[in-house]
Order: sequence, then C-alpha cells, then structure tokens
Amino acid sequence: MILENTTEVKAKELEGVDAVLTPAALEFIEMLHLKFNKRREELLDLRKERQLKIDEGEKLSFLPETKAIREGSWKVGSIPDDLQNRRVEITGPVDRKMVINALNSGASVFMADFEDANSPTWENVVQGQINLRDAIRRDIDFTVHNGKIYRLNEEVAVLKVRPRGWHLVEKHLTVGGNPISASLFDFGLFFFHNAEELLARGTGPYFYLPKLENHLEARLWNDVFIAAQEALGLPVGTIKVTVLIETITAAFEMDEILYELRDHIVGLNAGRWDYIFSAIKKFRRHEEVLFPDRTDVTMQVPFMKAYTDLLVQTCHKRGAHAMGGMAAFIPSRRDPIVNENAFKKVKADKAFEAKNGFDGTWVAHPDLVQVAREEFDKVLGDKPHQKEVLREDVYVKAQDLTDFTIKDCKITEAGLRLNINVGIMYIGNWLCGTGAAAIHNLMEDAATAEISRAQVWQWLHHPNTKTNDGREITEERVLQLIKEETEGIKEEIGLAMFKNCHFERASHLFSELVLSKCFVEFLTVPAYKYID
Repeated sequence: MILENTTEVKAKELEGVDAVLTPAALEFIEMLHLKFNKRREELLDLRKERQLKIDEGEKLSFLPETKAIREGSWKVGSIPDDLQNRRVEITGPVDRKMVINALNSGASVFMADFEDANSPTWENVVQGQINLRDAIRRDIDFTVHNGKIYRLNEEVAVLKVRPRGWHLVEKHLTVGGNPISASLFDFGLFFFHNAEELLARGTGPYFYLPKLENHLEARLWNDVFIAAQEALGLPVGTIKVTVLIETITAAFEMDEILYELRDHIVGLNAGRWDYIFSAIKKFRRHEEVLFPDRTDVTMQVPFMKAYTDLLVQTCHKRGAHAMGGMAAFIPSRRDPIVNENAFKKVKADKAFEAKNGFDGTWVAHPDLVQVAREEFDKVLGDKPHQKEVLREDVYVKAQDLTDFTIKDCKITEAGLRLNINVGIMYIGNWLCGTGAAAIHNLMEDAATAEISRAQVWQWLHHPNTKTNDGREITEERVLQLIKEETEGIKEEIGLAMFKNCHFERASHLFSELVLSKCFVEFLTVPAYKYID
C-alpha cells in the first residue's frame, strides 16, 4: 500500500489490516510524523550527549533552571471519574485472549502494552490494534483449541494503552522512505480509531508513557497530544496519561514532567524494573558503582527507597496519583509451595507500597489482583486514593537518588547464571513473537531481560570483578556459562522449540550484547531486525 504523500506500508498482508490502516488513519499518523519526528530525533541525540557527560563523571542533580516549577504551588488538571480509583492495575500484551482476560480480571485498570510486554512483529502490532478496537466496542471473543470461548464480562477494567518508547521505530511503515516513530504509530492509530468511541461510552483515550528521560521529552508528548486532539476536533485535555518514572534521570525531573503534561497527566508510576536497568546503564562506566545479584536490588535499598518516597510526595503535592510497581510473580498451577511463596512476597510488597502512600499498584497475573487489592483495601478503606498523604516527612536530596550502597550483598555464580539464562530465554521468546514470557515463575518482559544482560555487561567490564567464591568474571568464563546455559535451555524446552524460536540466535545475540565494548542502549533495537 502506497499513498500519494509517500507513506508506504512495507509488510505482508494481514487479515483485517485494511480496517486499521485506512487512508485517513495513515494521513493522521503521517501528520504527526512530519510535525514531530525531527524533535524526537533531536531529543534522542540529547540522550547520547548526556550519557557522555555522565561517563565523564558529571553528577545528576535537580535542574537549577526549573527551580521555580519545583517550588510553585500549581496542580495537575482534572482527573476523570473512572480514573479516580486505581488500586490494582493489571498489565500485559495486546493479544486477543490476554485483552479479554485482563479486562475481566477484576482489576481497576488494564494497561494494554505495545511496549515491553509485546514483541513488535507486524502481526502483533496490527492485531493488537484490532483487538483493542474490538474490545472497546464489546465485539471481541476468543475460542481456544478445546472449544472454550472467552468473552467480556458485563463489568470490565478501564483501558489504558502503552505505546512504544521514543527510541523505537516501526520499520513496516515509512514516510519519505524513513521508518515512522513507533510511539507515534501506536498512539496515533489507537487514538484515531478509538478516541470518540471511548468518549461516547463514558470513558476516554487514556495512555501510559514509557522510558521518558527528561521533561523535554514530556513536552514533546504534550505537543503531540494537542495536535492530535485539534486534528480530531476534541478539547485539549481529553487525553489523560500516566508517566512511568523508569529512568534515573527522570527521577530528578518529576515535578517538571508533571508540569509539562499538566493538562493531560493524572499520575506517575514507579517502573521499578526499568529503573534498576537505567541505574546500571547510566553509571556503567563508574568504577565505584557495582550492583550485586539482581535479587538483592530490592525496593528497600537506598536509591530505590529514595526514588519511591519522592515519587509519592511529588505526585500528592500536585494532585496526581502515585502508582506502585509491578509484581512479576505468577502463580503455578501445579506447585502449591511456589504459590504460597509468591503470594507471601506479593502481599508484603503491596503492603509496603500502600503504607508508603501509593494510590495503587501493578500486577502481571489475574490471580494476583485480589491479593494486591486486599493490601490496598486495608489502608484505603472506602477511599478511592490517598492523595491527602503528603509525605511531608520525606526530604530527598540529589545524592540520595544515587546512593547505590547495598550492604552485605554479593555477586554469585548463581546470580550470573540466572542473568544469562533469563536473558537468553527472554530474547528467544521475543524473537518468536512473545513479549511477556513466564520464566522461573516470574513474568519476564523486556525490562527484566535488560537488567539481566546489563548486569552481565557491567560485571564483565568492571575492573577485576569477582564472584563471592573469589573467581574473576572474565570473557572466557562468561562464554562458557552462556554455552552451558544454552545447552540447558535446549534440554528444558526441547529441540523443536529451540530451533523454531531461534534460541541459538538468541544466545549469539546475548553474547554480542554482553561482550561488546560499547554498551547497547536497548537490546530490542538490534533484535528488531530479526523479526518480521
């Protein structure tokens, strides 16, 4: 399909695609691309420039030029009634069965994810748009091989959509020969087809925004929203968003991000897994910063506690919701001990968040909705949120956000093996079209896979890093462990799946990522060339 204005679809034909990629919809997202793609690319260049400064020793700090915004008494705009109570949100990819199950889960909100929980094959991306369109119009069902039919309940969760981040492109749609921003593609198609229908049904076009690194990137999103609303004749402020604070640089600009999006924003979310990845990535060249096993980087360590305390305080000061992070545990259908341990950890995590002032939280599985809800019910009672909890006891300084001290924790061979195993397992699933993969009773997505490969890279490139048994982490050792874990994966999943889902390629890609002298910013960028 080629339009006269040089917008071209370079992908295989899919059933139903014409209903989504209509000429009018393509013109709409082309308009967004032509208006905003240059600024997007400039902001990505600014990311690189800032990373070079951090590599050279520049410390992160609160911006002096935006001090007046931080000290001002402003508030965010109005919040719709159906976004007032968000005590449990469920997240997941946009495949048809997941959409139905998540909307039926009993959660307050379902965040339908085109980003970290979705492998962006052309079929997944397009079919995801079709699935959400059908779900909004309550014209969706799904039949499994045994004949069981899934349909929507009378009462369903409120829908929010997460487009892909600014750093990604959609290679299957080009404008003037250049791939379009994946953010603009995902947002634009969903908004164009569904905004008016959502409003007619008493809700609205609601979004989650990922991977922002500063307030200028938030300003770009705000300008995109204004242009999109004006193009469809909708009032500015119709769109409502929650921003994930999942980069350590964004933690220093939470007030500014809320301010830039103040007509559209309803809250911030503590995107914990990406935040840990961001901390490792940003300080990868600093010899004094060395993270232990991933399992030891908890919400109670200094830099994570400071970030979540500041997030709650900032949100409530501005009248916005503070949303807690993901519980990645998934129940086992066969092992009650695994279930008991998972539920215990989720309950403790959600109790901690509720007592800290969060207004709601995330889970990855329908069976955890009630577990999380009970902990927030204990604190919230009949209130929809606890924005009156201003956390005036919190005083977070810049150095608190970069206090990476983690006492009595070590790098172990088990931790090294786990990172290698999870990294290869996730990449293999991703290449096979699955963006949210159940691995070792955890729902792993791109964020947790990024932690895994970033830790191995850091341990390998940090001077004289050793595991707690005294052995140095060398290239030879890592390659041997990659070989062993790859063979173990082959035995675990079987030769047919190992070959069909490209796990050999996944192993090679993981090796390239951790051995490269230059740190690759996002693993999904080089991996994207291998999917259709």
